[in-house]
Amino acid sequence: MAEVRAFRFGAGVTGAGSRAEWVALARRVEELGYAVLLVPDHFDELFPPSVALMAAADAAPQLRIGSYVYDNDFRHPALLAKEAALLDLLSDGRLELGIGAGWNLVDYEQTGLPFESAGMRIERLAEAITIIRQFFTQETVTFAGKYYRVTGLQGMPKPVQRPHPPIFIGGGGKRVLTLAGQEADIVGLHFKVNADNSVDAEERLETALARKIAWVREAACERFAAIELNLLLSGVIVTDDRQRAAEERARKLQAGGSTVTADVLLQSPYWLIGSVDEIVERLVHLRATHGISYIVAREDAFEAFAPVVARLADK
Repeated sequence: MAEVRAFRFGAGVTGAGSRAEWVALARRVEELGYAVLLVPDHFDELFPPSVALMAAADAAPQLRIGSYVYDNDFRHPALLAKEAALLDLLSDGRLELGIGAGWNLVDYEQTGLPFESAGMRIERLAEAITIIRQFFTQETVTFAGKYYRVTGLQGMPKPVQRPHPPIFIGGGGKRVLTLAGQEADIVGLHFKVNADNSVDAEERLETALARKIAWVREAACERFAAIELNLLLSGVIVTDDRQRAAEERARKLQAGGSTVTADVLLQSPYWLIGSVDEIVERLVHLRATHGISYIVAREDAFEAFAPVVARLADK
């Protein structure tokens, strides 16, 4: 039987109005018992990841830091590898390198970047990961692929974590989760977002989550036991009346164009609705049933989620 991993918790944050506010935010995340502060990579978010993560690492010396996740299409992988190695070096080995193929159409429309097929973006991501891993582990990088060509690139600086910082890949589709199973140290499980940014109701349910984990397991083969499984929460509502809270939230989401129902919210592993005891029970179930131990709360929920973190962190 596979060893049960202790719970870890991350807080996904997007920025602040000043340096003082950002420092206070990072210290608050640390104070509440979160293990990792994570910053996304979208043009409509306030802070881009690298500089924000370094400032957070300086402000909160016990926190790990992570990109959640760098969009591979925004940077050449040689540049990203160099930045990531330096982040790991200057944070004394606290970086988790999250990288993805890109999914948010708005990012591409706003910047004029071509939003190519998912298959092409994932192929390009696979090449990028090869280059980044070589940069971390070899003296020089030479690579010739379909999308990238690197010749005699010096792999400096080197990261503190050996052989390299944990590589995080997440997604909701079979192709990207297959790649994650083959390459990642941490795999993020998410519902699949359609081309029009809609989400099919079934994607939000635990049956779909189990199917995604099966894809990762199949791709990872014997290394599956070494992979840490991660879940990004869509929302957290701490309440003594689950049904009422779910109905109210469903109405708000529907007013914004969603088709999600209260019943789906109550069943979804991506939504945690209930008392602290009920939420703790739900997370213990997800770990026991699916092996998911690394949970990330969004910026609007990490304060409310803190009592759960206090109960389960490192347990």
